[in-house]
Amino acid sequence: MENSEGRLVDLYIPRKCSATNRLITAKDHASVQINVGDVDASGRYTGSFTTYALSGFVRKESEADDSINRLATKDGLLKNVWSYQK
Repeated sequence: MENSEGRLVDLYIPRKCSATNRLITAKDHASVQINVGDVDASGRYTGSFTTYALSGFVRKESEADDSINRLATKDGLLKNVWSYQK
């Protein structure tokens, strides 16, 4: 919620899992948020990053590494690492 000045006034804004779009509740202590730094052509950090939030459910099912690879490939950070197989 925003006030009349345009500032966020909610005390708690829940996050969503990047892999499953599930809400990450306040009691999900197994969830993680990973910031992957963007680099330029010479390999230097540019100061910006891409954020991925993973719920405890994804980590419990041992799908975190596959989810990060899939999301990073979709965002153009990885090539030829993850491919969809039927």
